[in-house]
Amino acid sequence: MNVKNSRIAIVTGASRGIGAAVAKRLASDGFTVLVNYSGSAQAAEAVVREIETAGGRAISAQADVANAADVRRLFDTAEEVYGGVDVLVNNAGVMALAPVAELKDEDFDRLFAINVKGSYNTMREAATRLREGGRIVNFSSSVVALLQPGYAAYAATKAAIEATTMVLARELRGRYITVNAIAPGPTGTDLFLDGKSPELVDRLAKLSPLERLGTPDDIAAAVAFLAGPDGGWINGQVLRANGGVV
Repeated sequence: MNVKNSRIAIVTGASRGIGAAVAKRLASDGFTVLVNYSGSAQAAEAVVREIETAGGRAISAQADVANAADVRRLFDTAEEVYGGVDVLVNNAGVMALAPVAELKDEDFDRLFAINVKGSYNTMREAATRLREGGRIVNFSSSVVALLQPGYAAYAATKAAIEATTMVLARELRGRYITVNAIAPGPTGTDLFLDGKSPELVDRLAKLSPLERLGTPDDIAAAVAFLAGPDGGWINGQVLRANGGVV
């Protein structure tokens, strides 16, 4: 297949965890995938090799999403190598937890720089550069609805993503581009498990009526639905992929 005639997906933060699972799932669905990473080239190349071994098409592409120039270069790469972009998955994100009275300035700034500005940077490029019929899938979190102590700043970044998702969906009227967000609940990734005791992880797993943590593949399946042909009538929505937690 001529890759310039295939559908092209950019997945940010795709070197591990949910992003890696999304990249592999979209590749298995026939997309050519740009596996974006910020710092871990080796991990991103491992994802690319796994996709290629399975018969898919992918390249790694370094960019710090918080840097607007990096993001423009990321889209430039997609256009130069593959002819355009059809799907943007805004997965890159960081987490810092602390009560409002205790959160450090540097943690607050990093949360908003990556989770909000990073996604805004990629959405801004996608708004003018995505091909007609494209899809934007942003990442929120079910903490926006759970409103747990310690999550104020992180939840605020994700609430910003949900608001921007709704607005952009309306701004792209007439382009046949959908804009939606996925809001995972507790999911077994390094980002989620870091610093949590086994007892806390078990308690969080039991929040769902299904009594388990989500997996990266669970979330990737939801993204694939929104990015694929069956998700074309879903627009301006937040899909809470959390097993019934909230």
